[in-house]
Amino acid sequence: MLKEIRGEQTQLSLGLELNLTRETISKYENERSKVPTDISRTLVNKYDNPKFAMTIRNEYTGTGPKWLDGPNVDLHRSSVKEKTVEELQEALESIVGIGLAKPLKKLQHFEVQNVEAMLQEAAEAMTALDHFIAVVCKEAEISYTGVWDKHYRSLASAGYIGGAK
Repeated sequence: MLKEIRGEQTQLSLGLELNLTRETISKYENERSKVPTDISRTLVNKYDNPKFAMTIRNEYTGTGPKWLDGPNVDLHRSSVKEKTVEELQEALESIVGIGLAKPLKKLQHFEVQNVEAMLQEAAEAMTALDHFIAVVCKEAEISYTGVWDKHYRSLASAGYIGGAK
């Protein structure tokens, strides 16, 4: 992914910008070394590339949406919008249909299966939303990191998190 976003820039040039050797950049690109978090953050901010940001997030945590690149994916903005609406509706129906008043540790096996199915619907909606944001930002030339920065500032000002990014 790093080689893809680096484009025409040489490994040496990128290395100099990041105070790294060309060999280190090569190791990152060939997955012989993991990109450290501070360098990842710098690269996400430098390139403002949603696909790279999602890939890095998933690489470090093993959670969250992965970039969809399989043979059946259609990342045209209209297709992504329609799929996002579909996934959100399915997730909302599933969430509304689940009773969570009972302590979750006291659920029967079939109830746990229903909760797991609801969580899968929510994860599918998150994947769709993440791609929707990414595709629209890229096509409209809106900063992907800027969208998240603004969101974090809003959460902080509402008292939901301790501070902005």
